[in-house]
Amino acid sequence: MNKMYKVLATASILTLAAMPLAASAQDVPPATTNHGGTILNQVKVVPGTMGQITNFVNDKTGKFITVTGRGLAPTDQSEMILSITKDTKIIDSKGKRVALQTIIDEKKVVKAFYGPNITKSIPARGTALTLIVQDQSFTAIDGKVSEVKENGIVVTGKDIYNSYEDTIVLHFANKAVILDQNGKAINASDIQVGMSVKAFYGPAVTMSLPPQSTTNYVVVNTEVEESVQEEAPGTDGIITNVENNRITLVGSPMEQGGVDYVILSVDETTQIVNEEGTSLTADALKADIAIEAFYGPAMALSFPGQTHANKIVVKESDSIKVEGTIMASENQSKDQVYVNVGSDKSINNDVILNITEDTKVISLFGGDNELKAGMKVVAYHSPIMTRSLPGITNAKIVLITQDDSVVAPK
Repeated sequence: MNKMYKVLATASILTLAAMPLAASAQDVPPATTNHGGTILNQVKVVPGTMGQITNFVNDKTGKFITVTGRGLAPTDQSEMILSITKDTKIIDSKGKRVALQTIIDEKKVVKAFYGPNITKSIPARGTALTLIVQDQSFTAIDGKVSEVKENGIVVTGKDIYNSYEDTIVLHFANKAVILDQNGKAINASDIQVGMSVKAFYGPAVTMSLPPQSTTNYVVVNTEVEESVQEEAPGTDGIITNVENNRITLVGSPMEQGGVDYVILSVDETTQIVNEEGTSLTADALKADIAIEAFYGPAMALSFPGQTHANKIVVKESDSIKVEGTIMASENQSKDQVYVNVGSDKSINNDVILNITEDTKVISLFGGDNELKAGMKVVAYHSPIMTRSLPGITNAKIVLITQDDSVVAPK
């Protein structure tokens, strides 16, 4: 495994040594200059970006690709829009020509070298000199450190290529490159919980929950942002119902107060925004979407409690919803429940839910929240699931919608 990462990290050096074609694209051959009788070699370094091709345009204006990943040097661009011309060389690590469409279809990682004349736009634009297809692929996560381990970190964030929310345990390779936001090398011990990171890992990833992999390149923003919390109580959760300008919200109370199950009225005085702060209308409030809702301390003494929503932040969510019946099964272990999805005779769509300390279990009838066989439930779970049959995944929210041992309130 370490050998693979060493190959990735030094691929450009090996390519220079073995392939004249590649070398001509990366470095201009040294020219000799006489300075007072002393002959000096002048080497021109060519900037480069390593990553996947995330966009391809081929129209009357030309042929363009977007390479997203990381700069080969700290001062290089992490994302570039590059013009592909008749002079652009597209080769593999052995110097053999490769079709551009093949690289795109197979999501290959490339080292893209380009001229020094680039635009000041975001992302910058330039002309591709050489694309070198790498033997190994990788992906990357852009997020925050939620835990620091002995030889690694736990990162929660988004995959930079598919935008999926993810949490992954990353172990540092023996010669991992760790840089701060200014491109200065730092030690793994400098990383703290709450710091923003962009970490590259793979291609090997375990099928555990959460998955684990090895990283050999991490960029860390060492300035921990102090989060400004709303002073009002609130709930971070999922909308389970929308009716007559009222939403039913299930989730976790905010640190400053709140409840896990509440009905909120929404009117023209309710501020509705997305995570970037852009204003939204009430049409954005739909069942099964994730939100943060803030409200006042006054609440009707009903079950669930009812009050007015002062502010709602609509969040991106990757939770998956299932409905079914809890069944007794030999396949489940402690802290797991087997859900017969659809309450039918097929097992192909059934799931086993891990009930963790972070899982919110709520009975719509109040009282005991213990999950038992025979209960009807609606569950929201992580998109990360084992490939077993049935699949195993972590439950985020479980609503008990029917329990024959409990009489529903009138």
